[in-house]
Amino acid sequence: MWQEIIVALIVAAALLHFSTKYLPVAWRKRIVYTLAKRGLDEIKLAKFFKTQGGGGCGDDGGCSSCGSCDTTPTKSNTTTHRVIKLHVQR
Repeated sequence: MWQEIIVALIVAAALLHFSTKYLPVAWRKRIVYTLAKRGLDEIKLAKFFKTQGGGGCGDDGGCSSCGSCDTTPTKSNTTTHRVIKLHVQR
C-alpha cells in the first residue's frame, strides 16, 4: 500500500513539473485562470506556471519586460541576423 502511495506522489510531481514547463502558454494561462477562480492566488500561480501575470503583450497593460516589441535600436538588437552557434562533439 505504501508503495502505491509513493508512486502516486511521484507521478503527481512529474505531472506538475510537466504542466509548468512543457505545456503551451495558452494552456498554462487557462490553468492559472481556472485555479484563480477557485480561490487560489493568481500572482503566485502565474509565477509558478511561468506565465506573464499582469501587463503581458496581450493585456491592456501594454508590453512587459520581454523586449520583443521594443522598436528603439540598442546594441543588442541592431543586427538583423540571428546566429546559432553549434558545438559539434565527436
